Amino acid sequence: MSGLDGVRLRLDRVRAAVGEIDRVFLDTPALECAPLGRALGCSMTLKVETLNPVRSFKGRGTETVAAAARENGASRVVCASAGNLGQALAYSGSRRGLAVTVVAAETANPLKLRRIAELGAEVRLEGEDIEDARLLARELAETGGAHLVEDSLDLATCEGAATIGLELVRDDPALDTVLVALGGGAMASGLGYVMRSLAEHVRVIGIQPIGAPAMALSWRRGTVVETERIETIADGVAGRCPIPEVLDDLLAVLDDVVLVGEDSIKAGMRALHEHAGLVVEPSAALGVAAVLENPERFAGRRVTTILCGSNVEPADFARWVLEPAARR
Repeated sequence: MSGLDGVRLRLDRVRAAVGEIDRVFLDTPALECAPLGRALGCSMTLKVETLNPVRSFKGRGTETVAAAARENGASRVVCASAGNLGQALAYSGSRRGLAVTVVAAETANPLKLRRIAELGAEVRLEGEDIEDARLLARELAETGGAHLVEDSLDLATCEGAATIGLELVRDDPALDTVLVALGGGAMASGLGYVMRSLAEHVRVIGIQPIGAPAMALSWRRGTVVETERIETIADGVAGRCPIPEVLDDLLAVLDDVVLVGEDSIKAGMRALHEHAGLVVEPSAALGVAAVLENPERFAGRRVTTILCGSNVEPADFARWVLEPAARR
């Protein structure tokens, strides 16, 4: 535990977060998928975080952060989001009587934007990517007196996501590897912290797309590296400017960070559909993509990957998954 002294998370707070989270987000299925495992050459368990009202793991964190905001007297919350955080915050805010504003890039996924509005939040569009949206969200919070939710920097989002780790440790003592999508870092830092605290033998590996490598580059160099462009279909993990405090946590709790290509992400989505019958968004396929690119590394291991979201446009899913499969 000495190596965790500088990490922002605390195990008692993670355990307490369970009590703040709507049960629809907790105790999600962890399904060993034998057909997928045979195709990949390892035991593969799928932690399915998509069977809930917002179809992603983000509700765990927004439940925690919305409860804290309400307890501190907030009446309005604002966040920047590529889509999943915004949906989750809209859901969690409405449960607690909080007005919610979500700022997204003009290029954001239309399906996710529609769902945010349907869940009752105000949607504002700003700029070309999530970093532009973050600037406006901060400005709106400062000028409007709203509580700013910054995913991964706001520790409550990490604590909520970390509850996934509590369930993994409880349900599979033989687990030896966790593959987790890495974007801003809330899920990766939370999972990594729990594994370091309760199951130190488990290797936790973060996965990023080559087209959005800022956190991977930062982790490898041990200091923040910002990138100029985002070029990936995995919008849920696409960022250019890592948060220093989050990077510090990730340096302490992750065993490795790997980058995967766009073709492998699509192949991962196809494999999950073909072998498990699941529709997932690109970010959720990053773990499978990592095994596809380096099967020798994971051969014979007991692997769990987190299927973190399923908010994907039907036309995109057809183009990336169904049409290529039909041509084989």
